[in-house]
Amino acid sequence: MDAADNTSGGNKNAKSAKFGLWRVFVPVVIGLCVVAWLFKREFNPDIWRMIHFDTRVVLCILLAWIFMAGRDFGLTWRFRALTDKRLTWWQALRVNFMCEFTSAITPSAVGGSSLGMIFMHHEGIDLGRATTLMLTTLFLDELFFVVACPIIVAIIPYDMLFGFDGSSFVVGLKLVFWIVYAAIFLWTLILFMGILVKPNGMKRFLVWIFKFRPLRRWQSAIAALGDNMVATSKDLRTRSAGWWFDAFAATALTWSSRYLVVNALFLGFVPGADQLVVFGRQFVVWVVLMVSPTPGGSGVSEWLFTEYYGDLLHNTSIALVIALFWRIITYYVYLVVGVFLAPSMFRAPKKSASNDDNNEK
Repeated sequence: MDAADNTSGGNKNAKSAKFGLWRVFVPVVIGLCVVAWLFKREFNPDIWRMIHFDTRVVLCILLAWIFMAGRDFGLTWRFRALTDKRLTWWQALRVNFMCEFTSAITPSAVGGSSLGMIFMHHEGIDLGRATTLMLTTLFLDELFFVVACPIIVAIIPYDMLFGFDGSSFVVGLKLVFWIVYAAIFLWTLILFMGILVKPNGMKRFLVWIFKFRPLRRWQSAIAALGDNMVATSKDLRTRSAGWWFDAFAATALTWSSRYLVVNALFLGFVPGADQLVVFGRQFVVWVVLMVSPTPGGSGVSEWLFTEYYGDLLHNTSIALVIALFWRIITYYVYLVVGVFLAPSMFRAPKKSASNDDNNEK
């Protein structure tokens, strides 16, 4: 019996590993194919020969890596804060890397980071508690977007933020951005009401909405979401202002550092570009990428970057070079790290802290 279990377990792990490798290869192939197509269409070899990797360029590329490390520090800090430091720094960093890995191999519209509750459970956090914490991180991320958008639109001229020309690309970009932002705003409002103001009332409202025939297939999932919001509310209502400050500060550091990666690259390759506009456009890019149908935004990211930043560079070839470095630093590195960390996710989870407490009692 044990041998059979071991065999079936081994087969399951083997299948999982193959599935994982397939998931990794798909976004890589999509991204590289789009980059190759863009290079063939737009790249001028003379431009590459004009790029000198002098001290300034090398230091700015290094600065981009430092900003990305700041983003990882922010998320690691947030996982530590949310779990009341039950996760060590290394455990929190591992959860962060796995969340990024699953985000990289799943469509952006799906969101691989939602699996963070499973990763936290493997690190010893009770599954129910981990589910509550992931709903909290989701709320904090959406809240950052809701708060940051009016600030960015207020300090950056509208035409400079989206582009001066009235091309179909700019018109489409504006339309997609505001539709996605409206959806984020609505979703944040639902989360705010559900986990901080009226959790039971929001649960009943959502279940009632999804009783109608076109939405009935998702009713059980919505009921589970309502239960999670009620559980999350019980936890968050007891939190101090200092706890909220740490959690939101870590969230703001995470997203700001992610945007500043491109600022550092522009500082190296195009030092004359308006850094405030570069930062604001990164905000727009990440909002739009939330509805990307490809794994990790592969292909869409590279194309969107070169089209969107083209007017700041007056040279598409430079945009391709910057886009390539941008994706290596913010995307491909997580695929590589995730491949090495993923096998540990097939092992039995560590005993949760809550279980330890119960045993002691």
